[in-house]
Amino acid sequence: MAETVEEITISWTDDAGVETVKELDKVVLTKGAWATLVFKYQDLNRSTGEFGPVKFRIGRYQKRNGNYYPHSKFNISSADQAKKIIDILQGWL
Repeated sequence: MAETVEEITISWTDDAGVETVKELDKVVLTKGAWATLVFKYQDLNRSTGEFGPVKFRIGRYQKRNGNYYPHSKFNISSADQAKKIIDILQGWL
């Protein structure tokens, strides 16, 4: 568990010590009792041993008893999907 927003990560290593999710970057959008973060990451393709295409995740975390716990997440599965979301938001703004 993370005590601070800066400690929150989506990097993941399996029981064998193999990194299966590589966090490339993160941005903290909001801090406080509820934190919102955006991550840039890659998943490991176990059959090839290579990391796949860049993906993005928006995550919400709630601080309880001194630690941040994941509450919800939305995965953006491709750069194309991210660009479409950007276009929609820009049109609305």
